This record gives sequence, C-alpha cells and structure tokens, in this order.
Amino acid sequence: MAEHVIKMPDVGEGVAEAELVEWNVKVGDLVREDTVIAAVMTDKATVEIPSPVEGQIAWLGAEIGDTVAVGSPIVKIDVAGDAPASEELADEAPKVDSKAVAADPEEKSAKAEPAAPPAAEKKPVPASVKSTAAGPTSTGAPRPEGERPLASPAVRLRAREAGIDLRQVPGTGPAGRISHEDLDVFIARGREPVVTGLRPDTSVEEIKVVGLRRRIAEKMALAKSRIPHITYIEEVDVTALEDLRASLNATKRPDRAKLTLLPFLMRAMVRAIAEQPQLNALYDDEAGVIHRHGGVHIGIAAQTPSGLVVPVVRHAEARDLWDCAAEVNRLADAAKAGTATREELSGSTITITSLGAMGGVATTPVINHPEVAIIGVNKMMVRPVWDGSQFIPRKIMNLSSSFDHRVIDGWDAAVFVQRIKALLETPALIFVET
Repeated sequence: MAEHVIKMPDVGEGVAEAELVEWNVKVGDLVREDTVIAAVMTDKATVEIPSPVEGQIAWLGAEIGDTVAVGSPIVKIDVAGDAPASEELADEAPKVDSKAVAADPEEKSAKAEPAAPPAAEKKPVPASVKSTAAGPTSTGAPRPEGERPLASPAVRLRAREAGIDLRQVPGTGPAGRISHEDLDVFIARGREPVVTGLRPDTSVEEIKVVGLRRRIAEKMALAKSRIPHITYIEEVDVTALEDLRASLNATKRPDRAKLTLLPFLMRAMVRAIAEQPQLNALYDDEAGVIHRHGGVHIGIAAQTPSGLVVPVVRHAEARDLWDCAAEVNRLADAAKAGTATREELSGSTITITSLGAMGGVATTPVINHPEVAIIGVNKMMVRPVWDGSQFIPRKIMNLSSSFDHRVIDGWDAAVFVQRIKALLETPALIFVET
C-alpha cells in the first residue's frame, strides 16, 4: 500500500491560486482513474480535478471556499501495490479539463474531513437517528416503541419533571432533536401530539458563500463602496420601435437572429456615446485617471444557473442591428452553458442590464466597476397616453440608468438618457448617418 498525493494543479492563465468550490468525494471513498474528485474556480470558470490513480481517499486538505495555492497538497489517496514514495508521486499533477464548465447553481456545503484510517469501520447509525433524519412527521404521531427521542439532558430532565413522554413530542431540530421550544409548544397545546402540519420552524441553514456567488458579492460591494451612484429614470414610448421590430422580424432572412429590443438599444447607445464619449470610460480611482475608450464594448448582464455574469459585445460601433442581435444570442448561449471564455466575460466599457418581462417599473442598477455608467431596461407595458384630445394605448418602458457621480454630472447623465430616448421613440433616426 502506498500513498499518492494530488497537488493543486496549474489551471493556466497565470493563476497562482484557485478557490475550492466542490468536493465530489469524502474520506474513505473508493475512486477510479479519471474520477472527478473536486472542482476549483478561477475568475468565472470552474475546472474539474480528476484522479490520476485508482485507490481510496485517505485525506482531504481543504474546505469548500478555501483559496489554495497552486502546488499545495489537496488530496491523499491510498493505492494498492508497491508504488513509489508519495513524494515522488506528488510531482505528478493531475490532468485537468481546461474547458470551463458551468458552476453548480446550488453550491455544496460539504466540508473536508480530517485524516482517518481508510480501513476504519463506520459506526452504525442509531435507529432513532435514521428514522428522524428527515425531521418529525407532519402529523406529530408518537415514535415507535423503543425508539429514543433526541434531546439534551436539560430537556429530558424538564420533561421527566413535568411527566411528559418525549416520544409524544415532535422535534423541530436537526434529525428531529427536541428543544425547550418544542416542549413549550407541546405543553401549550395541552400535551396532545400535534395533529396538523403547522408548527414553528426554528431551523437555521448555514450556506457558505463560495465560487461565483462570492465573486459577485465582492464585485457588488466594491462598486457600492467606491462609486457614488446617481440613478436617472426616464419613460420611453417604444410603440413605433416595436412596430418596426415586428416588421423586420416578419421579413428577415432565415439565417438572421430574431431581433429583440437590445440591438436597437445598443445602436442608440453607440450614437449617443459618439456625442458624449465620456460615458464610455473606465475610472481608475486609485490612480485618479479616466480611461476614455474609442471602441464601445457593451456588457450584457445575464442571469445564468450559476449566477450573474456579464458577457461582452465588443466593438458595437462596428456592428449593424443584425450583427448585434447575433452576437448577443451567441454570448447568452455560451454564458448559460458555462462555456464563455475569460475574454468574453471581461473588457466591457459600458453595461446594459435587463430583467426582461420581470423588469419592474423602475430599478436602481449597480454600476459594473470600474465603468462609469449602466443602462437598465424595465418592463414594457401598454398604458393610456393623452395625445391632446383623447387617451390612446401606447407601449411604454422605463430606462433606469446609474452613473458614477464623481466623473459624470447629473446634467450630462440626463442629456445622455434623453438622447437615447429620442432615438428609441423615433427609431428611423438610429439608421440616419449625420
């Protein structure tokens, strides 16, 4: 029997460390060659670590959420046969799949277990724990004869002094554990077993913030702590734009992507930025330098099963309406599938955020640091609008846009949004070269 040590592999891109986001094994598990042992994350990509050998997991060296340096030992596997010493085997880094895979939407909270003899026998689980692992039954029926309820000594003493049979008391704690609150509820109801499924839920679930969710939290905290936001909300009549969009979609070539509102908004933003280039910029607040970009690289905030990501449509100023639509679709599909590259998820100079049909009446978008502006699209609604003689139905949508007030004055923000409004309300202007 020999020991094989797996070190944190070099996942490329010059990364010196990675965050452990998932364990697929525990101490004592048998693994085959190429069995996926763990997953680590760097930036917004998750990389799986397979086992290079067959054997039994003897030790796990990190916990979910830990940041581990490249080359640090993370797993020890007992392998059969007269293998070389572990130090020599440790130099063999496992082969990892460099292709990014979608992060698990439900980050697992399993903890790394301490080293334990691989052949150690597991203690049998008491019958009372097995039968109550999912918590007490909704009917509060008495426990079977001989089954010992889970409760602390203090709860048992109190029940004994009060003449209460703990088998009749439903427990709301982990594995059906009975607390003082459970006794209070039982006594308040006349010491009768709870017949209905309604009872206080005192459970508290601890969820460690790891992976993409932690990166989102850090990015949002950075943006809100450093950037003094000013949010400007304006109402836009998109009736004419929707008529044009429907007409273009009805007559488009089969090889073209279906047009949504986003390509029109992107083209309107390009026109408005040409008149106010200071909106298409990144602000290095530590150096006190504004980097104004000529190329308009529009980030499209997209919700994926793993969380919020921002794929980037590069050089929107050089794309027509149909090209914008095709690129948005391609990037959205890649983001949802978890195959978007690092380059496709970075480098934006201004961002659009939209919740689609759930967009609400108004929002207060958080700027994608270090950008200086973000345009928020709200839900489109048919509303009665007075035209001077009568109310007529019009398709109305709000734009909720936030700006970095350190470098963008309120007047400039209002001019920018009003220019976009004028272009969207008279969509023919989007295509007129001036």
